[in-house]
Amino acid sequence: MVRTALVVGASGIVGGATSELLLKEGWKVYGLARRPKDHAQIIPVAADLQDARQTAQALSDVKPDAVFISTWARQETEAENIRVNSSMVRNLLHGLSSSNPNMHVALVTGLKHYLGPFEAYGNGTLPQTPFREEQGRLDVENFYYAQEDELFAAANRDGFTWSVHRPHTVIGQAVGNAMNMGTTLAVYATICRETGRPFRFPGSSAQWYGLSDMTDANLLAKHLLWTVETPQAHNEAFNVVNGDIFRWKWMWERIANWFDIEPAEFDGTMSPLLEQMSEDAAIWSDIAKRDSLVESDIDRLASPWHTDADLGRPIEVVTDMGKSRRLGFREYQPTDDAFFALFESLRKNRLIP
Repeated sequence: MVRTALVVGASGIVGGATSELLLKEGWKVYGLARRPKDHAQIIPVAADLQDARQTAQALSDVKPDAVFISTWARQETEAENIRVNSSMVRNLLHGLSSSNPNMHVALVTGLKHYLGPFEAYGNGTLPQTPFREEQGRLDVENFYYAQEDELFAAANRDGFTWSVHRPHTVIGQAVGNAMNMGTTLAVYATICRETGRPFRFPGSSAQWYGLSDMTDANLLAKHLLWTVETPQAHNEAFNVVNGDIFRWKWMWERIANWFDIEPAEFDGTMSPLLEQMSEDAAIWSDIAKRDSLVESDIDRLASPWHTDADLGRPIEVVTDMGKSRRLGFREYQPTDDAFFALFESLRKNRLIP
């Protein structure tokens, strides 16, 4: 029997990887977006999740066995993030309320569950690392918490099972994504090589010298599917990371070497990419034209604000995956290999020269 999935955010980093894995495993896949992209195997569902009636109409004939929520809409304030993103989850699940009583819904959030929202990112009293799933919520408003509350309320109402997935920064390919460190660093390295500018680490000493981890989109997709297929993992929240740890002091040189440039010495001061790349739109447009790249708009590829937020944290960030390991999830992905695979894919798809 062919199983059916609804991927919300199918054109994003996480949704794209999840869709491809599901198709490989023989699932029938619907992809929901305001403006779905053409894909030979994904059935498009056009809906604005902020419009409850339109969402319900668009989902009237969709009866998924599993739903993967991997999208959000960035707003100017956390209060607006809460209002908009919680309503999107609420409208989606209300539109599916009569579709399949045996449905599983997987919600992708992230480590801001432990670090706080962008307005208070990495500030105040934070739980000690490694972050563990049993650590409670921070005493601060957070749109991740609001999304979870909508998920829990709908599950209690309709009886479906759920899971929450908290990746660290995700490495994967997508164009137009608001949180895209891998492609941002690829664009930045390309511009440094083109102009001769130093390839400077933009972040904090705590990140440069401290321990960190990340999440490959393909590993996250496997975790999402594993949770659907593992009854013991239902109605649980999980951290999801690659399984290795590293220091940016080591990783920065690895990335520089891939692009055949020299990494600049880190002097302990922060050099945000938002400032370093503020005048780079024209440079990127010229590179794209000369090398026949498919995307000349640097803002469609790079998200320096998000990379600055991650690399500027005042604490090291290490994430525990004990709950998944105990239940049998054994996937592992070296983070440098994840970066290199992404860079190869960007080059193959003519997104970088």
